[in-house]
Amino acid sequence: MAVLEQLTSQKAMDLENKYGAHNYHPLPVVLSKGEGVFVWDVEGKKYYDFLSAYSAVNQGHCHPKIVDAMTKQAQTLSLTSRAFYNDMLGKFEKYASETFNFDKLLPMNTGAEAVETALKICRKWAYEVKGLGENEAEIIVCENNFHGRTTTIISFSNDSVARKNFGPYTKGFIKIEYDNLVALEEVLESNPNVAGFLVEPIQGEAGVYVPSEGYLAKAKALCEKHNVLFIADEVQTGIGRTGRLLATCGNCSCEDKHCSGTPEVKPDILILGKALSGGAYPVSAVLANNNVMDVIRPGNHGSTFGGNPIAAAVGIAALEVIKDEKLADRADTLGELFRAEMQKFVETSNIVNGVRGKGLLNAILINDSEDSDTAWNICMALRDNGLLAKPTHGNIIRFAPPLVMTEEQLLDCVSIITKTLKTFEK
Repeated sequence: MAVLEQLTSQKAMDLENKYGAHNYHPLPVVLSKGEGVFVWDVEGKKYYDFLSAYSAVNQGHCHPKIVDAMTKQAQTLSLTSRAFYNDMLGKFEKYASETFNFDKLLPMNTGAEAVETALKICRKWAYEVKGLGENEAEIIVCENNFHGRTTTIISFSNDSVARKNFGPYTKGFIKIEYDNLVALEEVLESNPNVAGFLVEPIQGEAGVYVPSEGYLAKAKALCEKHNVLFIADEVQTGIGRTGRLLATCGNCSCEDKHCSGTPEVKPDILILGKALSGGAYPVSAVLANNNVMDVIRPGNHGSTFGGNPIAAAVGIAALEVIKDEKLADRADTLGELFRAEMQKFVETSNIVNGVRGKGLLNAILINDSEDSDTAWNICMALRDNGLLAKPTHGNIIRFAPPLVMTEEQLLDCVSIITKTLKTFEK
């Protein structure tokens, strides 16, 4: 088969089903082009993208500045491994470290890799700085978390689909209820072997669950009291998505109005991915100050592709786009508009129970059980009406469009969503 042969949607899906592992259940649409907030299928139908590759495409599809940085670097030098220095990595490390106000950055490729990296750093810090006995360190995590699907990460997941028949599981994790400061304090008070607390500022995969006001700051204060590292997984919530450069905020050097004067919390370890590349190339990173990051020495951790010149060039461009186009500001404004418009619909609807979120990371709660197919059927109807989204946890639909969306486009999307939902009213 010629690489450039044009496939029909059905042929493309048939090929994946026959030759690919069945580890995903995609919405049946085959995309072949993207630009800004739009994507097109192989037959040429145009759609609003309301998932943004799970917030990897915050800057919009094929942003010209990011694509230009990627192609120019690819034509110059693509990979050296870390056996040698390259002339782009230091620039990226400096730019990102200064942007987020940390001393150092450790580059990786994917979100899950970055989470694994953060866990290793936390454990090594616990033994070499905090003074815990070897192999005794424990890390607190939250129920209904989503940090990836590697062997260690699924060990502290309570997603039965991700966990079942993949044991034995990695030890060293304590699971508590999300958004529960009492539970966190109880573990910290009773267990001297706790090294870190790993948390998502907003639980995206769990259904865009936003914690109580002040939860993150109070959790960080508890961690400081007990000499425990606060680890923020901002792979999905970071880089403008929630209306601020970071959902934790208070620790970046940006001039966004939502960051200035409204600090939330500065993590001891910050995990980034997805939109750190604008969706153009796999880029992830872990950031920390010297008192934490300096426990990592040659041979402790690495990646052949982590920190490659293309990734570095792309990472700089992706962050510049967020800053230059003030996309965090736009996400905040459009997010408030989206929730307000959807709330109007919720108040007269019997198919939607509520809307929640922050910035342009939002979800609607479908009035049906988790094991129903109503949310899936709604997403199929949205697809037919020119908008792409996916359910999570059965009866929740996540909405996360690219941050480059205009107000006119957002209102058009609200119209598509509400008109579609009306056809499912009971």
